[in-house]
Amino acid sequence: MALPRSLPLLFLLLLATPLLLASVAASARDEDLDYIIDNADDIPANDPEGWLQEGSPSDDDDEDLFDQGREDEDYGAEIDETHVALLTAANFSSFLAARRHAMVEFYAPWCGHCRALAPDYAAAATHLSAQQYDVALAKVDATEDAELAEQYGVQGFPTLLFFIDGVHKEYPGERTKDAIVAWISKKLGPGVQNVTTADEAERILTGEETTVLAFLDSLSGAHSDELAAASRLEDTINFYQTTSPDVAKLFHIDPKAERPSVVLLKKEEEKLTLYDGEFRASAIAEFVSANKLPLITTLTQQNAPAIFDSPIKKQILLFAVASEASKFLPIFKEAAKPYKGKLLFVFVERDNEEVGEPVANYFGITGQETTVLAYTGNEDGKKFFLGGEILLDNIKEFAQDFLEDKLTPFYKSDPVPESNDEDVKIVVGKNLDQIVLDETKDVLLEIYAPWCGHCQTLEPTYNKLAKHLRGVDSLVIAKMDGTSNEHPRAKPDGFPTILFYPAGKKSFEPITFDGDRTVVEMYKFIKKHASIPFKLKRPDSSAARTESSESSGSNRKDEL
Repeated sequence: MALPRSLPLLFLLLLATPLLLASVAASARDEDLDYIIDNADDIPANDPEGWLQEGSPSDDDDEDLFDQGREDEDYGAEIDETHVALLTAANFSSFLAARRHAMVEFYAPWCGHCRALAPDYAAAATHLSAQQYDVALAKVDATEDAELAEQYGVQGFPTLLFFIDGVHKEYPGERTKDAIVAWISKKLGPGVQNVTTADEAERILTGEETTVLAFLDSLSGAHSDELAAASRLEDTINFYQTTSPDVAKLFHIDPKAERPSVVLLKKEEEKLTLYDGEFRASAIAEFVSANKLPLITTLTQQNAPAIFDSPIKKQILLFAVASEASKFLPIFKEAAKPYKGKLLFVFVERDNEEVGEPVANYFGITGQETTVLAYTGNEDGKKFFLGGEILLDNIKEFAQDFLEDKLTPFYKSDPVPESNDEDVKIVVGKNLDQIVLDETKDVLLEIYAPWCGHCQTLEPTYNKLAKHLRGVDSLVIAKMDGTSNEHPRAKPDGFPTILFYPAGKKSFEPITFDGDRTVVEMYKFIKKHASIPFKLKRPDSSAARTESSESSGSNRKDEL
């Protein structure tokens, strides 16, 4: 509903008259409740063809809708997207097949970050086209092609993916025209440097921590092109190529070795890794990404992206305080050797406030005791704790069981509340099965974070929804602190995440609410998806007046 033009005056009156403030608040409550009661049947009277789409405004919001539409038209008119291709599931594959380099934005029309990016993205496309770069920029409406977005692991908006020969990597930079242009320019530049003399080779080996060298028959041609493409997929390490046997020897490649040969060199105990796979850009880049880290990586803020973005997702982590590290690291390193290329072994200094403390909190580790755990990575986030003593054989057996999916995952949980009688039920990891997965109940669950501003804004609205629906025995409105509780059937995609679990269908994935976070819109969503029909009765008017009077009196008392 559009706000009145006399809003400043209205606020002055409300501040001057506490009783009027309570009256207006009660009226606003009644509007929501009136809508819910008047439209309690499955098909509202104002939408005879079926439910309004989740998140779309109701008829009461027409003025705002039309105003927003005019804003959208004006906004779109300012952006020249001539050089941004619009892709769908129907033309996505053919678009990528027709070009070697492409950047694709997955967006949602309602996303504010996507709207902010649009002019910069279009300007970057125009600039790159004018400079005749061999790259195309495109976008996909992920709300229309959700399966395509899911196929490419899109979990938020906007997501920018850069494709080289169909192999994609997420763009990690700033969402500005200049940053996008600079990043793509680097990707399309000469990704491989030639090394022709022993002096050049010595300087590289002395000055760089990690390097890749290919020993080729020629410094141009198909093999050189593949190496260059691999360097653009793995842009944290310098790639070199040579035809000189003397240079190859300095990089520990047999001068008589069959060409092409590729080696990865590191300044550490495990110095040399030879590549023995197919000479293809994506395969070489995957090899480098998997092997560029040391046998044991000490977690820092600087190398965290390389660890968690590694193609090797499964990790074994050792948490120990600095004074105990020398006791356990040799055992940990020896245990890691058989699993090179299969698992990442990571050391976390437990008493490091910058890294150790927040990472330990994330995994639910308390105290300073030395701990070994396994982690499946960002996709499903399962973790498993090593029981027993931290011995070489125990760690190796633990790692092997982890690879073979034989371990039982651990999930964080707050204590089960002693009483749970409020309108919004408290869910923790330990009671989620009993409350949320109860097949006899339709359940709406909000997963929140205490520090989240959006969650704090939602709280009074969510409480209000629960209050209106507390008389529906078949329905549960619940919430769970997602920072201190985990469950495999309740995975947040940011905060707040609102999920609906229909009765009798708890074996299926929950339904995500992504509409406007208002009482009416969440009510429509519940009515649409609830397995058990329900209808509210209008509350007794005298009781409503009593409650309003008590609320008004309470407000006056608080202000006094």
